[in-house]
Amino acid sequence: MREILLFLRRNTLAVVGLVILLLLVGFIAIGPLVTSYSPTKLDILHKLAAPSLDHWLGTDAFGRDVLTRIMYGGRATLAIGLGVVVLAFAVGVSFGTVAGFAGGWIDSLIMRIVDAILAFPALVLAIALSAAFGPSLQNAMLAVAITLAPQFARVARSQALSISVKPYVEAASSLGLPAHRILISYVFVNGLGPLLVQSTLALGSAILQTASLGFLGLGAQPPLPEWGADVSANLQYVRSAAWVALAPGMAILLAVLSFNLIGDSLADWFNPRRRSEID
Repeated sequence: MREILLFLRRNTLAVVGLVILLLLVGFIAIGPLVTSYSPTKLDILHKLAAPSLDHWLGTDAFGRDVLTRIMYGGRATLAIGLGVVVLAFAVGVSFGTVAGFAGGWIDSLIMRIVDAILAFPALVLAIALSAAFGPSLQNAMLAVAITLAPQFARVARSQALSISVKPYVEAASSLGLPAHRILISYVFVNGLGPLLVQSTLALGSAILQTASLGFLGLGAQPPLPEWGADVSANLQYVRSAAWVALAPGMAILLAVLSFNLIGDSLADWFNPRRRSEID
């Protein structure tokens, strides 16, 4: 614990990322409990109202409180990002670790599939898959998870290749331990560091891609509050009522920035050379 606190004290970016993330999570978790507005109830008489004491970030084209929409939308956005990364991690790491550990034709088959998916730009592939599956939040999550899974597979394979030749793995194999036990207890556990870094960076990417799908109408559907969908719905009013589009856009920016800063800091933590330089 002391070592972690010392690292945080000397790594400003890690502290900034954590502070932003904690403020966002607190804002999203506590906000809906104290607001008196509904995120979906229409109030046409007060549409596009400027920021005031009653509506701190104004109202949108349907008279809904923008701050309340961001609070509730943040729950959906962060939950989506977490769910996408968990699914991509489970699938990608499983296949990547098996490929690196088994080698041979299994490795070649899995990695050719991974290479084929990575040949497409991630966002373009996510858009194509979402359009094929149909516009919904669940389908958007599945589409983004498919685009992120190969990235985890590549990292997991690289870790498995380097760890599989370590003396302790060869010793475990010579003692007759089952392959699945060696795979989980030795290869996966000892290669977890870079995978955690990749997970943190993928969270920012997942939020950004899901918001992009929502912006294109392929993600969350009205009246569900979601940051990307709210930016898209209010973009036409950006000149006359800038707050309706800028507020959810800034929320996306801060969320992605916080995860990227934390991911970069984790990379320094798991890199002994970088860590010694900071210490």
